[in-house]
Amino acid sequence: MSTERKPAGAAAFQESVTAAITAAMFDQLAEIGYARMTMDAVARQAGVGKAAVYRRWPSKQAMLVDRVGAVLRDNLPEVPNAGSLAGDVRGFLDVIVAQIGDPRTRRIALDVLVETTRTPELGTALNDVVAEPRRTAAAAVLSRAIDRGELPAGLDRELGLDLLISPLVMRLLFATGEVGEAYLTRLTAVTVAGLGAL
Repeated sequence: MSTERKPAGAAAFQESVTAAITAAMFDQLAEIGYARMTMDAVARQAGVGKAAVYRRWPSKQAMLVDRVGAVLRDNLPEVPNAGSLAGDVRGFLDVIVAQIGDPRTRRIALDVLVETTRTPELGTALNDVVAEPRRTAAAAVLSRAIDRGELPAGLDRELGLDLLISPLVMRLLFATGEVGEAYLTRLTAVTVAGLGAL
């Protein structure tokens, strides 16, 4: 979805206003959660009129999906091609930590994740902007390893994607232990071994 669309017969939306609304939305998510957040409250916190929000998005679900997608697109670091499976796995894990390692981001992610159990259409919409780009990046790690002969062509790719993504995401979202250098080094080794066994 385009971040700055131009309505028919109107000027383009001001990026500064969209940025203020985006910041206010994430503040609201962190403070009170998705269920209690309203578009009116986001407008008040952003210091803009309600019309400025409703002209951009028809609902808070549409606002959330668009803003999360935009933030991920703008801040998604590329997984480096390290030239080896181990190097690429570690690079991918570092990208995940960069995305959701911050405590505020974790709090928002957990809240929204819980909401998707009550609102399946929200989960479906977020899957397209959150899960799919991550799985696409993970698939590139597997493809490069297959091309280099480090993994077999018949690899179970879906299971491989789960193995690359799920352990660290679960650790970041649900565990209280630190995710430091030693942990990531061990997780890299275990993931590489697991991929080799698929």
